[in-house]
Amino acid sequence: MNEPSTDNTDVLIVGAGPTGLVLALWMTRLGVRVRIIDQTAEPGTTSRALAVQARTLELYRQVGLADAVVERGHKLVAGNLWVAGSHASRFVFGEMGEGISPYPYALIFPQDEHERLLIDRLAAAGVAVERRTELMDFDQANGGVRARLKRPDGSIEACAASYIAGCDGARSTVREALGIGFPGGVYNHLFYVADVEASGATMNGEVHVALDTTDFLAVFPLKDRTRARLIGTVRAQAEHHHQEHQDQELSWNDVSKRVIEWMRIDIQCVNWFSTYRVHHRVADHFRKGRVLILGDAAHIHSPVGGQGMNTGIGDAVNLAWKLAAVIHRNANAASLDSNASLLDSYEPERIKFARRLVATTDQAFTGVTSDGALARLIRLNIVPRLMPPLFKLDAVRRFMFRTVSQTLVNYRGSSLSVGRTGAVHGGDRLPWVKMDGAGGDNFTPLTSLDWQVHVYGDAKPELKALCDERKLPLHIFSWTPEMSQAGLRRNSVYLVRPDSYVGLADPEGTTSAVRSYLDTRKLLL
Repeated sequence: MNEPSTDNTDVLIVGAGPTGLVLALWMTRLGVRVRIIDQTAEPGTTSRALAVQARTLELYRQVGLADAVVERGHKLVAGNLWVAGSHASRFVFGEMGEGISPYPYALIFPQDEHERLLIDRLAAAGVAVERRTELMDFDQANGGVRARLKRPDGSIEACAASYIAGCDGARSTVREALGIGFPGGVYNHLFYVADVEASGATMNGEVHVALDTTDFLAVFPLKDRTRARLIGTVRAQAEHHHQEHQDQELSWNDVSKRVIEWMRIDIQCVNWFSTYRVHHRVADHFRKGRVLILGDAAHIHSPVGGQGMNTGIGDAVNLAWKLAAVIHRNANAASLDSNASLLDSYEPERIKFARRLVATTDQAFTGVTSDGALARLIRLNIVPRLMPPLFKLDAVRRFMFRTVSQTLVNYRGSSLSVGRTGAVHGGDRLPWVKMDGAGGDNFTPLTSLDWQVHVYGDAKPELKALCDERKLPLHIFSWTPEMSQAGLRRNSVYLVRPDSYVGLADPEGTTSAVRSYLDTRKLLL
């Protein structure tokens, strides 16, 4: 082997899936030097992750990515529930999310295509994914991290970094090297995912979910109306045979066709097919010193609601601006154990959401797939009767959208979250308000990726003086009734974080509240 060489960087990102790529994009935009490595020779060509939720699109808009994703994806405007051969209910996403987000829908954009877009954008920013490059080991010392990388030619390279971000999936080398536990379990059923060419009434651009006594099937439309992604259960006898003969690969012939037939889906061609088991796990910690984990390295759960990839992207955005602030010395990170460090807020903010998400998707997934008599009664008899009347209620539809879209995710209780005014608490996502004229909406200024102050109504002169002093952008929006409907309060002060969550919500609009918040957290703005 060659003698080790040393390359320095601010952040070494291990893993070039969506989580690692988004982390690299955001940090590059924030002026941080990154290296991103991946063991694979090329990006994946198949994927299970399909949904891009509204909250992800909002975060993508901040870095100029949302329009491209929407253009290349398929807007999922409606969903359908089928039970035991009958169509039980249909719900329209656009109506559910109207007024909540500029993206009142879910978007279908397969992960393999998604990754290629992110890789292209990252390359345009001057950062290339280093393929067939493996993290061998690392150690933390002298205010940094030193890693050994195995390059494609087999040589070993030493890489000195300020931080390492482990985005390397469920079998994370980084997490295992840190000795972080990954408790949880595996669901009993074996599932399949298939990319198919098909026709029939259900190939109508909408999502279809079918429940039966033993089978489960989800049909996700793709941009090409003749293609769909199917996710379902493998026949029990085929699964049993597979367990006894691990060397024999399962195929499309092992899939239960009963639900496909009563949904009248005519499959002409199976482009690709794979099987997998669903896990539910959350790491005990998301950080040890200067090494952090995120995405599937930190949490994995059932595919209910299309939350997995979006949650990893949320981790990446949460971490990116905090790391950037620390690296640029805009925050106090002199002591890695200090409560003043922005990095101390990463784990509690994201682990709380991950644990809640795993618990709720676990309950939903168990209800959908369980063979138990009670679970069958609920999904075959109670759900079909309850869903139609419930989805007629506006409050139910809006709550469902907020939950699935991740616009309801908040960081209340975080060390960075202070105050309340109107319906908005510190830690909440900044409510979206559409405006007439050239201003567009109140999310437009968020593209700066800066801390900023929002006032809806009138701002006090002393607040303007403080913002000038601290070089803190101040955005004043003329009051409209829509702002009250969104939960905002007139003349209040909202100190907004770079990831568009509210850090401080102050009903009095006082300068002292903003100054105290910044000084207490040693944010050198």
